[in-house]
Amino acid sequence: MMMKGKIVPMPVHGRGPDIDRHVGERMRIRRVMLGLTQQQMADIIGVSYQQAHKYGKGANRIAAGRLCQVAQALGVEVGFFFEGLTGAGDLSPSPQQRMLLELARNFIAIPNRRHQEAICTLARVLADAVEPPGQR
Repeated sequence: MMMKGKIVPMPVHGRGPDIDRHVGERMRIRRVMLGLTQQQMADIIGVSYQQAHKYGKGANRIAAGRLCQVAQALGVEVGFFFEGLTGAGDLSPSPQQRMLLELARNFIAIPNRRHQEAICTLARVLADAVEPPGQR
């Protein structure tokens, strides 16, 4: 907004900054799950390290076109960044989300492909072993 030759910042209405932080957090979670550093992410989407860092913190809003680029780079749909967005202001990950993030980090760090496949098989078997009552 301009007033007598000066630029005056527009007041923030609604939940803009909360949404920016949420989108940034979802971007960071997916980046870490894929084992990418902030520098690698910045290189992939064609921005500076500082800009990628600001996106991840929600300090800078991501334009729609750039968000499409980020989604493509991270192998997700654009809607992924808005999942879990609620009216609550608490964007802290749940204990289960933290555990999943740790699992993803550790899995990516395993250099042996056969070991990764063995872990996937183990997870599949354990998940199948938990059947609803009356299914056996």
